[in-house]
Amino acid sequence: MTLLPDVISPEKWIVHLFSAKSVAEGGTVRRKVADVERLIGRDRFLHEVRRRGFRVVENAGQFIVFCNREPVYVLN
Repeated sequence: MTLLPDVISPEKWIVHLFSAKSVAEGGTVRRKVADVERLIGRDRFLHEVRRRGFRVVENAGQFIVFCNREPVYVLN
C-alpha cells in the first residue's frame, strides 16, 4: 500500500482509492467511515461509488466497496 501525505485533496484521494489494483481486478476496497467523512465527505464518496456503478456497504465503522457491477447479497 502506498502511503499518503498528511494532507491530500479530495480529488487526489479519490484517484488514489479507485486506482488500486483490487479495483481494476473487480475486487473490494475498504476504508474507515471516519476517514472518508473527514477527507471527502460521505455524499461525495457515495456519488463516486455510484458513478462507477459499484456497490458499497457500511458495517462497524467501515465502508466496503464492491468494485464491480454484480449484485451484492447479505447471507445469514
